[in-house]
Amino acid sequence: MDRISTYVTRKSGSFPSLMARKSEVYLPISTKPQPKFRVKTLLGHCLYRRVVIWTFVVIFLLSITLFNPRLTTRPRDVFDLVHGTKSEAQTAPQIIEELGLLKQGDEDVDQIEVVIAEEDKQEEQLEQSEQSEQSEQPEEEQEQEQEQEQGEENEHEDEVEQEKEEKDGEENPNGPHWLRYKHLDGFYNGLKLLVPFSEYKAEYPKVSPTDEAAKPSPTGHRSSPSKPTPYRSHPDYDSDEYLKTYVPVKSCYVDEGKRVPAPDIFAYSGVPQGQPKPAIGSYEALGLREDVCFDRFGRYGPYGLGYDLEIGGTGEALDTEREGSEAVWENTGKINYEGVDWAAAQERCYKENEGRFFTGNETRDFELAQAGRKKIDRIAIVVRIYVGFQWTSHALLNFRAMINELSLRSGGEYDVHFLLHVRDNNAPIWADPATVQNILDVNVPPEFHGLCTLWSEAQMKLYYPGNFGDTFENPSNGDIHGVYRSAHMPLQHFAMMHPEYAHFWNWEMDMRWTGSYYELFDRLGKWGEKQSRQEMWERSSKYYIPGQHGSWENFTELVHHETQASGRRPIMGPIVFTGKSGLEGGEVFLPSSCASGSDMTQCGVGEDADLITLNPLFDAEESGWVFAGDVTGYDTQYMKPPRRCAIVTASRLSRRLLRVMHEETWRLHHSMFSEMFPPSMALHHGLKAVYAPHPVYLDRDWPQQEIENAFNGGRDHTSGGHGSPFDLTNEHNHKGSTWYYNSEFAGLLWRRWLGYAQMDGRGDHGGRAGEGTKRGGQKEEENPKNSGRLCLRSMLVHPIKWENPAEQE
Repeated sequence: MDRISTYVTRKSGSFPSLMARKSEVYLPISTKPQPKFRVKTLLGHCLYRRVVIWTFVVIFLLSITLFNPRLTTRPRDVFDLVHGTKSEAQTAPQIIEELGLLKQGDEDVDQIEVVIAEEDKQEEQLEQSEQSEQSEQPEEEQEQEQEQEQGEENEHEDEVEQEKEEKDGEENPNGPHWLRYKHLDGFYNGLKLLVPFSEYKAEYPKVSPTDEAAKPSPTGHRSSPSKPTPYRSHPDYDSDEYLKTYVPVKSCYVDEGKRVPAPDIFAYSGVPQGQPKPAIGSYEALGLREDVCFDRFGRYGPYGLGYDLEIGGTGEALDTEREGSEAVWENTGKINYEGVDWAAAQERCYKENEGRFFTGNETRDFELAQAGRKKIDRIAIVVRIYVGFQWTSHALLNFRAMINELSLRSGGEYDVHFLLHVRDNNAPIWADPATVQNILDVNVPPEFHGLCTLWSEAQMKLYYPGNFGDTFENPSNGDIHGVYRSAHMPLQHFAMMHPEYAHFWNWEMDMRWTGSYYELFDRLGKWGEKQSRQEMWERSSKYYIPGQHGSWENFTELVHHETQASGRRPIMGPIVFTGKSGLEGGEVFLPSSCASGSDMTQCGVGEDADLITLNPLFDAEESGWVFAGDVTGYDTQYMKPPRRCAIVTASRLSRRLLRVMHEETWRLHHSMFSEMFPPSMALHHGLKAVYAPHPVYLDRDWPQQEIENAFNGGRDHTSGGHGSPFDLTNEHNHKGSTWYYNSEFAGLLWRRWLGYAQMDGRGDHGGRAGEGTKRGGQKEEENPKNSGRLCLRSMLVHPIKWENPAEQE
């Protein structure tokens, strides 16, 4: 119980499902500048009143449209966008040929199933007659004919699919533009198509319009996959170079008896031929390796994937293709994770290596920095979970990987914590250890108990008491202390209780990384340290699209020219605005490299970033983002304060940024919506904030200029202001990406990688995830004519709401 820090917030007030973050509803929120005489003064401030009024207006307009004979014969794809269903006026054959952009209604699906059933019956009768003829042929001839038919069938399917997608694009001119782009197939190329990186040719993007996409032929398949090797992204702690500079690192173990060393993960050298490149972000810019790929066994086999519960595994992936997977356990055997205590393992690892780190005490750390070998900071990974969170076997694998790779393999450089939201405000979690233990027993697997810190909204009201004043807008109608509007409050308090950490990664439980977690977090931190503060905010407001912008240096130069052309002065240091209040200490956060007369291109270079986000830091003003006006505690007689925001709360925050946020909250009673408060505080007080352009994939063959138009279509070619990709009416562009809260492709690709068959949008009746033909799975991956299980380069995928299809049953 000593390891359990218990502090707490209350469940946010109820609000309509209309405003839930995962909502697909297009709300009537204007993105245009409002004149002094505002429409909302007529309609009222209440969200519900505005929704009711607009609903009647929309119904009236639709009624006129429906009963206008000149319009009833035209396609109504607008219904697809609003309701997510096809028009019921279409007949079954039309539905099959002209499937809409969003998922079909139940009636449409029933009609499709009837047609398919009739076709399947005819095909079955035909197959039976063919089989009777083939039974008289020699086996070798039958096999040759089957191979030829399979090849011709695959070619025919590809041709039909391409023709269909082109036809759909022509027949749905009013729908989202990205549905007119062809699906990319290279994501699903497996281990048998692995090639050295020097021979790799991506299906997408094409270098020039005349280039042909890489399409591996079936004859290019290997007969069996190559063998994976241990993947080590950590420094070589035993090298002379490391030991000259840093304190030696002692090995850490999973068990107390030091019999089970922290295991390696495994990767394959090379990439499957034809696999697409990321459309947004870059491996090279961040220093991530792109010449290796990971399959499910090399990634999760060391943590219990692929073997039974009886011997300490999870029992997952036993029903998937597994050729060559035994290589993962050749040296270590299959580790028995029953009875593991990860909090104890982390603590032992830190104690063994305590001399490597700064302490969090400024006086002591100044002395340590002056003498002996170089010390390093410690970093906390704070994973947000809640009472009722479903702990699946794959969730166990993910968090075991995180703890092993970040903490044990690094000699204690990182610690992983779970910030557990207790929704019952009457639970005395700060006073009764028995209550705490009961909550843990019911909601958290025993191996993670010691890593949990409990909190509730009721306790946040005690930590941040008082009147927070007026709010400009509160679309969710949530409480200011609720997790929905103020998820930063418990993180701020956690940071104040843990001075031993210099930085805190705020992480969500439905995110996955296919590679080494240490490589991800380490490279992001080092990249942030190298960034200059000059035009930092301007670079961070824009998506980096290598196919459009070229190298990172070219991108930096482009941003410079666009900033000059905009006539806006680049942001440098703290900003001034009407109604701003200063901090008590009057601290200035600009480093000496930014002093007057210095080379400003070097301003901030070598300085740790106070904020690292994984989506652009966009200007929320007039962006169309639904929560842009959720600003509390500022004088409402003035304009809203300048604001920046990064969608998805996953980010790294420094201790000093969290200290600033803590003071703004408890002393000034200021707050903003969860994804807006940290970036805005960095903006107001002149802290270093950067958007890290990690690799993000798109599932379709987007033209490069269209990516630029969709993702940097805001003011001055950024992601903020009018035309922002975070406007409710523009967020659909993220559906086919691997990283955004409403992404469909992220979960689909992840489950295919895990070995489960998915309706991936391709094939007959295709369109989006959950439509088309079911592909993948054990039978397909084991087929000699296919390329085996998937092997993906390291990438972030979000959201992952379920993994094994059995979880949906």
